[in-house]
Amino acid sequence: MTWTAPQITRTDEPFIGSERTILDGYLDWHRTTLLHKCAGLTGEQLCQASTPPSNLTLLGLVRHMTDVERGWFRRRVAGQQIESLYSHTDGRGGASFDLIDPADAAGDLDRLVQEWQHCRDAVADLDLTAEFVHERSGARMSLRWVYVHMIEEYARHNGHADLLRERIDGTTGA
Repeated sequence: MTWTAPQITRTDEPFIGSERTILDGYLDWHRTTLLHKCAGLTGEQLCQASTPPSNLTLLGLVRHMTDVERGWFRRRVAGQQIESLYSHTDGRGGASFDLIDPADAAGDLDRLVQEWQHCRDAVADLDLTAEFVHERSGARMSLRWVYVHMIEEYARHNGHADLLRERIDGTTGA
């Protein structure tokens, strides 16, 4: 039997609530939208690139967003000393797209969902005004900024996922 990405239930974003409730709701909607774009596809299909020479794939997007979540919420905001999950052995980034394997698809999707919970837990007790210093730029940033950035990051990549999914099997829509 061939593995296929499971169906996902998306909950509508909240229409009323506190700023944190709205930000959490929108981020969760975008998070699950990425998995919705993967639902019903095999590992091989998740590894199909958009068009040569691009290495953009749905599984690459899943892996990329796992590391993006980890980097912003856990490493930068919460200060956890953790490494990227998808790096080349020489430390370069980009392995989330370069080193994909259909046999790892189920584990990669599970890791993303697990990372969501780790990220939620890492910032649960922090106020949106909590600040940190970005390690490269030296800029002071807030958790509020990270939420908005992550919503933007998912929105952009979900647009890529729309096009990838349409190319793979013709599926379009939300």
